Amino acid sequence: MSEATGDWRATIDDVDARLLDGVQSGFPIAERPFREVAERVGTDETDARDRVQRLLDRGLLRRFGPVLNPPVIGSSTLAALQVPDDRFDAVAAIVNAHDQVNHNYRRRHEWNMWFVVTAGSIERRDAILAEIAEETGLDPLVLPMLTDYYIDLEFPVVNDDRFARESAAAEGVEATGIAETARGDRSPFEADLLLAIQDGFPVSTTPYRDLAAELDAPVEDVLAAVRRLNDAGCIKRIGCVVNHLATGFDSNCMVVWDVPDDDLDELGREVGGLPEVTLCYHRPQRPEREWPYNLFTMLHGRDAEAVDAKIDELAADYLQVPHERLYSTATLKQTGARYEELLE
Repeated sequence: MSEATGDWRATIDDVDARLLDGVQSGFPIAERPFREVAERVGTDETDARDRVQRLLDRGLLRRFGPVLNPPVIGSSTLAALQVPDDRFDAVAAIVNAHDQVNHNYRRRHEWNMWFVVTAGSIERRDAILAEIAEETGLDPLVLPMLTDYYIDLEFPVVNDDRFARESAAAEGVEATGIAETARGDRSPFEADLLLAIQDGFPVSTTPYRDLAAELDAPVEDVLAAVRRLNDAGCIKRIGCVVNHLATGFDSNCMVVWDVPDDDLDELGREVGGLPEVTLCYHRPQRPEREWPYNLFTMLHGRDAEAVDAKIDELAADYLQVPHERLYSTATLKQTGARYEELLE
């Protein structure tokens, strides 16, 4: 996928801006969804479809369609490696060669490679981690999500914000809690549909009808299944998945905190409710690996100094506990969650 360069805002108009900021979620589950989208953004059905394709081609969108929820659908985990500098590129190639690795970042820390493994079952997830360990000769630090306090990478980008939601900070956001053990019940057809849409929807005025043709099913069945999967939490949102790097959000920091167990849920929900915090979740401590941190937060920004200042505020006002800041220094891989197969 191409990346937007230079002044990306000079390449878009007001209709594109409304698509980028206003259709990150809520894409209609209807046979002609772009008709409703067109009314929202002020154009016609065909033009709305064509604009989404152009935004994809320019690299301002990473994908179009559903954002799946791995902990509900199957199993996923964050993992990290300590990679010697002279082996870094080779190890990255090995890790990225696994289709089930959907995110991989270099971070400024002794644990310098951080990636996500997603699979249809815990057993398959752990087998992939074992393969990576064998292929690289490195033992991953495995940190599955235990509680989701807040995860939402939907935020406006057509602005001058120095960090995510800076101009919308007064509105706040609502924290949520979801246990990793949650599972959505699926029919065989719904499992097939999830596999068909994991890379996104067809960029078509009739995406659900196109999916129905691919699955040899009535379009009414596809629409009903997408609604059920959305309601069950297997799908987190449907819309335009923005490429934040291409829109200038390249000062992104994962901050890890050593929070006392008795305070973890209260502080996790409180911090997860702050507008500038885009991700907030509980992962296990690994004292045997000298990893004491159990609360993870992410802040996305365009200005590293502004992001650091917000982290200073978090540390002073909310989380007066030991922490480390792991800034992203390179995106090694970034795709949607991918599954080989799904258990029904």
